[in-house]
Amino acid sequence: MAQKPGIPKGTRDFSPAEVAKRQYIIAVIKHHFETFGYQPIETPSFENSETLMGKYGEEGDRLIFKILNSGDYFLSTSKSIEDFAVIVSDLQIIRDNAKNGSIINFSKQSEIIDIKERLHIGDKLKNIYISLLNEDTFWNNIIESDSVEDIIKSGFLDIVFAEFSSIKLTPQISEKALRYDLTVPFARYVVMHQNEIEFPFKRYQIQPVWRADRPQKGRFREFYQCDADVVGSASLWQEVELVQLYDNVFTALGLGGAAIKINNRKVLSGIAEVIGAKDKLIDFTVALDKLDKIGEEGVKKEMLEKGITQEAIEKVQPLFNFTGSVDEKLARLSDLLATSEEGMKGVEELRFICANVTQLGLKKSVLDLDVTLARGLNYYTGAIFEVTAPKGVVMGSIGGGGRYDDLTGIFGLKNMSGVGISFGLDRIYLVLEELGLFPGTITETTKALFLNFGNREALYAMKAIGKLRERGIKAELYPDAAKIARQFQYADKRGIPFAVLAGDAEMSSNTFTLKNLVTGSQQQVAPEQLMQALQ
Repeated sequence: MAQKPGIPKGTRDFSPAEVAKRQYIIAVIKHHFETFGYQPIETPSFENSETLMGKYGEEGDRLIFKILNSGDYFLSTSKSIEDFAVIVSDLQIIRDNAKNGSIINFSKQSEIIDIKERLHIGDKLKNIYISLLNEDTFWNNIIESDSVEDIIKSGFLDIVFAEFSSIKLTPQISEKALRYDLTVPFARYVVMHQNEIEFPFKRYQIQPVWRADRPQKGRFREFYQCDADVVGSASLWQEVELVQLYDNVFTALGLGGAAIKINNRKVLSGIAEVIGAKDKLIDFTVALDKLDKIGEEGVKKEMLEKGITQEAIEKVQPLFNFTGSVDEKLARLSDLLATSEEGMKGVEELRFICANVTQLGLKKSVLDLDVTLARGLNYYTGAIFEVTAPKGVVMGSIGGGGRYDDLTGIFGLKNMSGVGISFGLDRIYLVLEELGLFPGTITETTKALFLNFGNREALYAMKAIGKLRERGIKAELYPDAAKIARQFQYADKRGIPFAVLAGDAEMSSNTFTLKNLVTGSQQQVAPEQLMQALQ
């Protein structure tokens, strides 16, 4: 019985038209990345688990796709455990026999020789199970001795057996994981390639990531991120430039009115400090970040469940209705955080970024200070960003990012501040589709289909097709000498606007018949006229 085809939940196939639209978005983003001076890199689709785990907070870690070790791993592990069990059993018998007074010539006992041979099956087996033992001492005391009296007295076999028995046999079933984002792999990349990099290093990366999330509109388990990061500079001008980068890209895509929201993790730390919940900073920010999803009451409920007191929640009440202009919000934050040094530092950073963005101006985007914006990732330390679609479009964030002061420190490279933003390709696609903003030309297919009348005619057509392709004109030959009606039908279903016919008459006069499949008109043209007509 034939297998029913299917794909994993949260993944998708893309049609030619969909791929063309996705490539259009990527081309726009890539163009602006490069005009802003960012250089491309790529990293593997999966990383060592230890590289990713613990970098995204408790909720993020749960969404990481782990990869099972494959190949003969389980087979070899199972065989090793089986061999080890036999070795331990043999050692136990030898020890018990010796304690019972049995005098054994160890060098002549077949079971001991078997043990030695098994341990020499391979270095891997030996290293796993007797790495704690001194091999020379082990064999000198057991294999090469004619007496066990001293061994029994010293308790050496007891020690050997105890050490073997204490080794954990549970196999490590996963040592790798699919990347959750592009930022942590980038930090790992920077540390590994630090001697090849000129700092500050501006990189962009456009690759898929994977998250074991619950699939829904705009949320997938496999999706693309388009990241731009600068590492090696703590200058706030980088944040100013990233706001401009967002504005340039969304303006080019026709997304006027996209809202670029900004906040600062230092501000959030300051708020946690002044309300008496400094020790609950992560719980506080994770709950606050869900305001747009679960509402004010939902956030308060989660905070209570996480151990944040009712009194602290009451002090944070003004944040739920924090309105006004950016300058007005900054003034209110200054009053609220007057007693927090870190909080005030965050306010000053926000003031610098917002003031300079205002001075430079934005094309069609709007910059807004959102004090409830927290971004769930633990590695952010300064400014944080989130971009939402224009009003009227129901969609989650279409971009986000922030400052991370020492992400590379996790991998041993200290004091390497960085900041970056990401564009959510898949959500941007959905927004452009909903608003009808894709240019009609990006899904253009083949410009002309040459009909096939037989091998002689096909060869004549292929010579012209080659010249058209040299000029960048999309043209193709119908592969089979099928009925003409079928070939016209094929062109119609593909949306091909022109058909080119070349039979005996055309070949004799070195011409082609060009038929406009939209209007139905046709004309006989010379090769050069054909080229011009299809330009």
